[in-house]
Amino acid sequence: MSLPKGLAEEVACNLVMVARLIDEEPEQAYAYSRIALRLASRVAAVREAAGFAAYATQKYSEALAEFRAARRMTGSVELWPVMADCERGLGRPERALAMAGEPEVAKLDKAGQVEMRLVAAGARRDMGQLDAAIVTLQSPELASNSAQPWTARLRYAYADALLAAEREDEAREWFAKALEADKEGTTDASDRLAELDGIDFVDAMVEDDIEPDSDIDAEGDLDEPRVEIEDEPDFDDEGEEEDDFEGDDAEIVRAAEVVDADLVEPAPGEPVPSVEKIEKIEKDA
Repeated sequence: MSLPKGLAEEVACNLVMVARLIDEEPEQAYAYSRIALRLASRVAAVREAAGFAAYATQKYSEALAEFRAARRMTGSVELWPVMADCERGLGRPERALAMAGEPEVAKLDKAGQVEMRLVAAGARRDMGQLDAAIVTLQSPELASNSAQPWTARLRYAYADALLAAEREDEAREWFAKALEADKEGTTDASDRLAELDGIDFVDAMVEDDIEPDSDIDAEGDLDEPRVEIEDEPDFDDEGEEEDDFEGDDAEIVRAAEVVDADLVEPAPGEPVPSVEKIEKIEKDA
């Protein structure tokens, strides 16, 4: 609402493209975000979108700067967890942990607090504090049987931490719980379960490179493909191939060969025969 109508529509179109592309084509989303940022850098929504596009392309320093700008404009704390995760991306997990203990966390809604817990657990793992990461994830939200938008990701992170601690049986249990809650397929819990169970998936749609009529010997090497051999032609005493035709039939065949030769391979330097000549040759034959 703070922009002129034409400019507002152009900025909005770029933000829509950021939202559409950020998951599948993050680099393109980032490019659209830069256009929107150039057009309206004083709009908080633009700074936030630019931050998420930079975050998706792992430009953590740039993302953190955009998130801080959006927070200054709005006074909101909802970006606090992703800001802390940018600190992790910059190789500063201790700063992410410090942010997890700031008063801003208490102002977050339930989803934001769970997100902050995930970031803090990740920071613990970055610092090699695996047991502390597991404890950080143990919370009422993890133990709850109700399915919330964050449930699958929280259970998955807990299972992954358990597996890293070589607590495989517990990890399998929590991967299964994550899969149960993951209605949208946001995690690869099913693949992790299959991996723990020793199951390998084969893509049935991949075509075999070996031709179906090829032979494979006992050592598994590809032999020469089978070729159907026709009956050997008859040769006369001079070694010439004999025609299978006799009498008038033989004359017809030889005449046809003359026509074909004239039609397909004119003598060097001679023009291609005209239609009239072709018709005459055919009539004479």
